[in-house]
Amino acid sequence: MAKNSKSIPGRGLRVADQIQRDLSVIISAELKDPRVGMITLTEVQVTPDYAHAKVYFTTLRDQPDQIVTALNCLNKAAGFLRMHLGKRLHIHTLPQLHFVHDTSTMNGIAMSKLIDEAIATNTTQAESDQHVGSDDDTSKS
Repeated sequence: MAKNSKSIPGRGLRVADQIQRDLSVIISAELKDPRVGMITLTEVQVTPDYAHAKVYFTTLRDQPDQIVTALNCLNKAAGFLRMHLGKRLHIHTLPQLHFVHDTSTMNGIAMSKLIDEAIATNTTQAESDQHVGSDDDTSKS
């Protein structure tokens, strides 16, 4: 009797990780479209039946026009990438590839800037409070 894939813990995660590694190599070595540019695959999510895979990517410079160009090129090359992935990955169902721009790095940078601004504002206010407090001390003497 064949074992159900659900009885193998983490198999979906291992398949997704392998797809990410293989696609990274295929895109850098086999894909000759210069419009894709330098991208980084950040995550792959595979459906439980392995029919679809969301491939998240970031670009070197997250400029809107560059993101749209890279996304269009990757979606047009999805069949080519899937064919080469099939040569490397031997699973029963090879997933359809769906590319999605990963905004988590841009969100992280924006959050970091907000934190830095809050710290700078807090430090400036604390310094001004100290100067006000020291002026009160001298006036009492």
